[in-house]
Amino acid sequence: MKWSSLFDRTLLKFVIVGIANTFLGSAVMFAMYNLLHCSYWVSSAANYIVGSILSFFLNKHFTFQNQSKSISVVIKFIVNIVVCYLLAYGIAKPVVYYLLQNSSQKVQDNLSMLVGMIFFVGFNYIGQRFFAFADQEEGKSYGKRK
Repeated sequence: MKWSSLFDRTLLKFVIVGIANTFLGSAVMFAMYNLLHCSYWVSSAANYIVGSILSFFLNKHFTFQNQSKSISVVIKFIVNIVVCYLLAYGIAKPVVYYLLQNSSQKVQDNLSMLVGMIFFVGFNYIGQRFFAFADQEEGKSYGKRK
């Protein structure tokens, strides 16, 4: 895989979809944590449940132009989201807590969620492009077709 293949029109489309997902998911996550007083994990998970539903349809059809009707695409997408979520938030929380050990838990949790979102984007792009929506017949991403 060439690094230059990661930075093409498919990435731009992924970013556009990601902006929509970010607005929707962030609103859900921060409202649940700060207004409904749900936990860090429940709030951040709700973000990715809501955002992932939107992401699946937009990325499948718009970003990667994946025409597969197979249930395996859905399963791979779900596996990708779960792995990316656990990695991103599992890394973000201890790192932010360590760096901001003198801050309140509310500050630590809010910044951990923000850092987790950033990590998630990178992991998720690679996972969706080269795993969840990869063209199995050609061994490359669907997004390279157009």
